[in-house]
Amino acid sequence: MQLMTDVSCGDWLLERVGGWGRVGGVAGTGFEAYARILHPVPTTRVDLSITDEWGGHPVLEESRWTRSQAAGRQGLTMHPLVQWNRLADPDYGVDFADGWQFGQTREGYFDLDLLAALTEHPAPATTTPEHLVAGIWNGWGELTGSGRALYAIEGSRLWAWLTRRRLQREAERQQRESLRPEIRLAAEHGPHPEWPGREMILFATSCDELSDPSWAEGAGLGLQPGFPPSISPQLLWPADRSWVVASEIDWDSTIVAGPRSLIDAVLADERLEAFEVDADADLSWEGDLVNPPRAGWSAGS
Repeated sequence: MQLMTDVSCGDWLLERVGGWGRVGGVAGTGFEAYARILHPVPTTRVDLSITDEWGGHPVLEESRWTRSQAAGRQGLTMHPLVQWNRLADPDYGVDFADGWQFGQTREGYFDLDLLAALTEHPAPATTTPEHLVAGIWNGWGELTGSGRALYAIEGSRLWAWLTRRRLQREAERQQRESLRPEIRLAAEHGPHPEWPGREMILFATSCDELSDPSWAEGAGLGLQPGFPPSISPQLLWPADRSWVVASEIDWDSTIVAGPRSLIDAVLADERLEAFEVDADADLSWEGDLVNPPRAGWSAGS
């Protein structure tokens, strides 16, 4: 992934930005068809028969569920514009009597193994699979060296404090070494394309590079070794402008916009939980008009 300093390559897409909160406002208008890929739900199963001094329970297994599984478990309805705040508490998730717990879906991050799977479909749908542009939001703390790992250390207060301090310093050193200086400067000072409400830095990449889920480890994005990746592209498009893949930082879904054949391939891929949508579809938390709001929640709360 190579940093780009000429951001004018994104001008064509800026001219096609739709309304805020709409599919076209995320991926651009004027494409033949659109698909919405729902980000998976992190889930854990805990042993409720054991409770530690903090009120927690030991984890028996960790998994990743689809939104359909989460809805079906609660008798709720799946549809193209389903929203997580209708399926779970937006702060606490959902706990079940058998020990299964839903966490929170990831906003602005598309799991890199799923991005790799998705890449199989856009690659043949462009004449320039080796020439892609990736836009990454400059607000990720890792890009400016402000992302931090938190450590919980057991033991005496002094020993725990000293250990935590040592681990924190080592993590900060590793992060500095994993962040390329030119990327940090670009994140802080630009140039940035004029995407509404979002400043991004642009990179040159390819379908081959993104087809490897480990690409982020050596990209110089400030990711800490030993921790799961936390950054994925917010925008992707090929040089021939035939399609766009977009993961807006405030939404927990990824939009694919492009020709009919591409969208059909995405919808048919069982690894992806995808639904067809149109450019005017509402992606906001109020966009789910099928499932009722959960008790005590409103958009302004």
